[in-house]
Amino acid sequence: MRDETVARSYADTLFALAERHEGIETFGDGIETVARLLEENPRFRLFLETPRIADADKKAVIRKAFAAELPRSLVSFLLITVDKRRQRLLREIAREYQALLDEHAGRAHVEVTVARPVDDSTLEMLTRRLTALLGKQAIPHLRVKPELLGGVVVRTGDTIYDGSVRRSLEGMRRQLLRAELPAGFEG
Repeated sequence: MRDETVARSYADTLFALAERHEGIETFGDGIETVARLLEENPRFRLFLETPRIADADKKAVIRKAFAAELPRSLVSFLLITVDKRRQRLLREIAREYQALLDEHAGRAHVEVTVARPVDDSTLEMLTRRLTALLGKQAIPHLRVKPELLGGVVVRTGDTIYDGSVRRSLEGMRRQLLRAELPAGFEG
């Protein structure tokens, strides 16, 4: 099974567990805390992922690090990932869990590429329009690429809406190249 599929399966399980216990937002914050610690602390990540270190030692550290901060059932979930040798997938599990949480809450992360930085009012207007278009609360992630010249390119999942000036100019160029030249016109 691919890591992505396994991580999604674990995230689904964690989400179902969260619904029965302390709540999906609480678990989302908790698994995000774990993922952030793994990202920011390479020594901790190496400790958890090294096969030569006994599982009992890893589990003792997890209990000590998270028992006071995270719901007990989430800590148990972390311990199970060690038992199943899936602790290296915790960051991916956290990403998949956040995707489930967003889906449940009706949110969509949208990559928005613009030619120049936008002000707050333009970002608000863009967010409103994207929310209406998608039927979900849009959460835009802005990128600036001056080579667009102008306009905006929006990507959500596998769908791309390209309203860039560069694309419009390219479309006009193709249209002109396909147009028939009048009789007697010498270029």
